[in-house]
Amino acid sequence: MPQELRAVGWTGNSLALIDQTLLPHRNETRDVRDVDTLVDAIQRLVVRGAPAIGAAGAYGVALALLQGEREGWTEEQVRAAVARIREARPTAVNLMVCVDRVMTRFDEGLEAVLEEAAAVQREDVEGNRAMGAHGADWLLGRLAATDRPLRVLTHCNTGALATAGWGTALGVIRELHARGRLEVVYADETRPLLQGSRLTAWELVQEGIPHYVQADGAAAGTILRGEVDAAIVGADRIAANGDTANKVGTVGVALACADAGIPFLVAAPTTTVDLATATGDDIHIELRGEDEVLEWSGVRTAPAKSRGHNPAFDVTPGRLVTGLVTERGVLEVSAGELPGDRLK
Repeated sequence: MPQELRAVGWTGNSLALIDQTLLPHRNETRDVRDVDTLVDAIQRLVVRGAPAIGAAGAYGVALALLQGEREGWTEEQVRAAVARIREARPTAVNLMVCVDRVMTRFDEGLEAVLEEAAAVQREDVEGNRAMGAHGADWLLGRLAATDRPLRVLTHCNTGALATAGWGTALGVIRELHARGRLEVVYADETRPLLQGSRLTAWELVQEGIPHYVQADGAAAGTILRGEVDAAIVGADRIAANGDTANKVGTVGVALACADAGIPFLVAAPTTTVDLATATGDDIHIELRGEDEVLEWSGVRTAPAKSRGHNPAFDVTPGRLVTGLVTERGVLEVSAGELPGDRLK
């Protein structure tokens, strides 16, 4: 993957977002200059992935200031616009954390806001690279008896497209590949919007990493047949007890790993850990539109009278999380090392 790939970029007066709804067939950038367009981009998944929407939200504070200046908004109106950005997607805590961080510089003006947003982006890339090294070290140590390159399964997209750069779970995979210790990746297609087959597979192709795309329903069987050495996924919110919200379908992967006795790793920055959320029961799960599961490319695939149930995320209990990889190292959550104890 070219290191210069950035899902989120600041042009000087606008946000440049890779439109992830068009990949892999078209690689286009959207120029975002107002709050309505940014909120729509976050909600339609033009930009997605917890760290990436965190970075977009950070720069969104600057967008609100610039739009307010153009349109003569009061400070109250600017703050209300920022609040709309902050709440654009409710499950991923990074968006709220990053907006709140940048708002601590709000009273200092646009230059300070942009300085803080750039720091958010820079620190995410640096943290992702550290996370990749920590995760690779831990896996290779845990699986030291495996005298061949590793076979890894991942779910959804956690690469440069989902972050400020490099990637979380996919960053660990990239590090294994760079060390010559990766045989193949099984990338779940990730229903209903196919972030795995559209985005993860696209990133793996750019990096030259051997991989298979498989249906989500194939993941458990692939694991239980012994074709996978470990699973690595990302997260959108992690509770203080280690319960983890991630793209729907993740908990099935974790259950299969537990039954097969192989590591299930969650890779996420510490900004994804929400110590104010005690357990996964307290995580709000976003329900998306029914059409995403009742239609495909605008064509109805289910009977007209069918209803759609479309949770965007599920929660994996901490007891199933072998390791939580952050930029600070690896917590062995299922063995009793809890984020609430170690990351205060």
